Amino acid sequence: MIPAWVDGELKPVEKLKVHQLGLRHKAVSVFVLRGPNLLLQQRAAGKYHTPGLWANTCCTHPQWGEDPKTCAIRRLSEEMGITGLSAEYSTALEYRADVGQGLIEHEVVDVFRAEAAEDTTICPNPEEVSAHRWVHLNDLSAEIAHEPEKFTPWLRIYLDHHASAILGSALMADLSP
Repeated sequence: MIPAWVDGELKPVEKLKVHQLGLRHKAVSVFVLRGPNLLLQQRAAGKYHTPGLWANTCCTHPQWGEDPKTCAIRRLSEEMGITGLSAEYSTALEYRADVGQGLIEHEVVDVFRAEAAEDTTICPNPEEVSAHRWVHLNDLSAEIAHEPEKFTPWLRIYLDHHASAILGSALMADLSP
């Protein structure tokens, strides 16, 4: 059960039903950076939507009543096997996207950012993540422009419309246009 709005009221609703009906719901996204490099994950083949696509470090839905920052830290550990990072709140945003197979993501997202050291241990859960990699933000922009179908709709939306809010205007100013 995840928090979703039904007739204007926030209620716990089964996750698949939320996506089938395109209900507006709460979500959490985390961007782990090492300077201008972002840790991406490739969604596992068994995911019920957008399998095999590249996404930001981790994304999830908070459990009913769960604090967004607690959720972000929990999912960094559960999805990517990353512990010990301090996730800092970055921004809140809302988007709606078709994610295929008749499913819609209509999320109100609390976005967090964390800075990783060179020696940060990454041990992804294979049920969630099939691969991971670090990519320079300039290279990521070029990859998305060249092959957008390889990336989740939300990552494309985040970077197209909310990059400065998510990543910080100072970091964005240092990148190539």
